[in-house]
Amino acid sequence: MIILGCESSCDETGLALYDTKAGLLGHVLHSQIDEHALYGGVVPELASRDHIKRLVPLFNTLLTKTQVARRDIAGVAYTRGPGLAGALLTGAQFSTSLAFGLGVPALGVHHMEGHLLAPMLETPAPTYPFVCLLVSGGHTLLVNVEGVGRYEILGESIDDAAGEAFDKTAKVLGLPYPGGPHLAALAEKGNAKAVRLPRPMLDRPGLDFSFSGLKTAAIVQHRQWQDSQTGCETDRAAWLSDLAASFEEAVVDTLLRKCERALDTTGHRTLVISGGVSANRKLRQRVQALCEARSADAFYPALEFCTDNGAMIALAGALRIEAGQRDSREGFSVKPRWPLHELSPI
Repeated sequence: MIILGCESSCDETGLALYDTKAGLLGHVLHSQIDEHALYGGVVPELASRDHIKRLVPLFNTLLTKTQVARRDIAGVAYTRGPGLAGALLTGAQFSTSLAFGLGVPALGVHHMEGHLLAPMLETPAPTYPFVCLLVSGGHTLLVNVEGVGRYEILGESIDDAAGEAFDKTAKVLGLPYPGGPHLAALAEKGNAKAVRLPRPMLDRPGLDFSFSGLKTAAIVQHRQWQDSQTGCETDRAAWLSDLAASFEEAVVDTLLRKCERALDTTGHRTLVISGGVSANRKLRQRVQALCEARSADAFYPALEFCTDNGAMIALAGALRIEAGQRDSREGFSVKPRWPLHELSPI
């Protein structure tokens, strides 16, 4: 069974074809980073308009790239939510219209379930049960995963997500958009012990996160340093590197300590890291060291599947369509807000 996956929840237009027997056949992706860089963040209306422009050409490119004929597509999966309402609607309308024309089922899937399952695209893939840290620009979740749709939220961010804190801090430091990857690159040149920053909510029990205070602490440190300096460019570059490294270290420390607690709580010996921030090199290194010390296994998506992409939606959709799930023929809907725990198991 070949399933087309369509991702359009924010500022990436992604399409992929997934075969339930042969695996991923191919994927295509267009990023809108250049379009939104001028504004320092995603402009929802521009994102929606760009999805409309890209979807059909990308679909045709994907068919040519994979040599799959339209008649071979057995189902279409699309991101129903969470995400930007207008952006979600573009992908939902394209996908359901295509499915109707082909006479095949369509299914709206959960964006974060796509991220959670993305490591299943790799070989070897993790096996259930496991703890998953979903860490991105919009979400930070610790999830006990017993199977597809069998998710227990162990902890989540009560304010800024980790990726959001990266981006906001990077913006104050004057780094280009999107700031998170630029901050991580700058951190590689700095001393992670140079600036004292808090590790939020580690002094209390539980598995929830809070990164707003850490972000504010880094910004305050930066402003205080600026006020005390005469403007030497060499000193400024060194300071920014040290602050970036110290901030990254504080975020990674916090994430790792909570992951360790989650493994202790569940008794699982497999830890999965997914979402955009899972591409962070320091986080991967520390996760690997943690798992080796505990005789546990660590899994991540390939770097190209950490950020939003069609492959993860095709996989999540394939698993559910193969199990008999599909949208009603009466129409489609999107869910800009959609808690992960509302998903049904298969």
